Amino acid sequence: MHKLRTTLSHLYMGAFLIYLIIPLVIMAGAAFNDSKLPSIVPWRGWTLRWFHDLFQDERMWTALFNTMVVALAVAVISIIIGTASAILINSISGRIRTVIYGLMISTILIPGAVIGISTLLMWNKIGVPPGLHLSVLGQVSYIAAMVMLLVLARLQTFDGALEEAALDLGASHGQVMRRILLPHLYPAIGAGGAVAFFQSIENFNVTQFTRGGADTLTVYVFSRVRSGITPTINALALIMITITLMAAVWYELSRRRKERIMLAGMSRDED
Repeated sequence: MHKLRTTLSHLYMGAFLIYLIIPLVIMAGAAFNDSKLPSIVPWRGWTLRWFHDLFQDERMWTALFNTMVVALAVAVISIIIGTASAILINSISGRIRTVIYGLMISTILIPGAVIGISTLLMWNKIGVPPGLHLSVLGQVSYIAAMVMLLVLARLQTFDGALEEAALDLGASHGQVMRRILLPHLYPAIGAGGAVAFFQSIENFNVTQFTRGGADTLTVYVFSRVRSGITPTINALALIMITITLMAAVWYELSRRRKERIMLAGMSRDED
């Protein structure tokens, strides 16, 4: 019975991986197919023309630059707001904690189109014109809550006695924050920054309503789909997926190397 469960679990895992990988393989193949349609059937031969066309597309490069600027701004602001919110929520109790937590979490549940329209209308009332700056503000309004959840989860493992001991030994609150609390939160802050960055890159609804006349990658792809999609989109997707996989592999190798160094240091201490 145990062997049957193991076999079924392996089959399920294999089928799940195939389900995820096959669309990516087809997408990647279409980027090299010498056909004007983004498909691998019929196969008309190998070509790199779609990558050449992509790199010659000035609008794509402008959209990529705008996307990176917005994503970096969203990541920085979300880290600041999300971390501060998590520390505040963790330090208070009672009804006010529930209210603040509920207000932060509610933004995640609101549809992106509603956030985009609300952001545009509110800032227009104040006299602020649409543009990428509004895209940043609109995205931060809900992405900061994701960062908050990650930091708040990390705070649950923080030993408050360390903070009290540091204060008793004469450390200021600023020193406790810089040398004890923040170092403990760095893994969650880093993960939150990564989540914020990639959430911003893939955002469409909020950006579409607040961007003004500026382009981002998602808006660029959407406009290309409307005007007639070509395999240049497949080439762009392949490049982005490759960069993401390389970054994931680099992170995992770096994590394992640090773990080996830490274990080696612990072994030397024990000896």
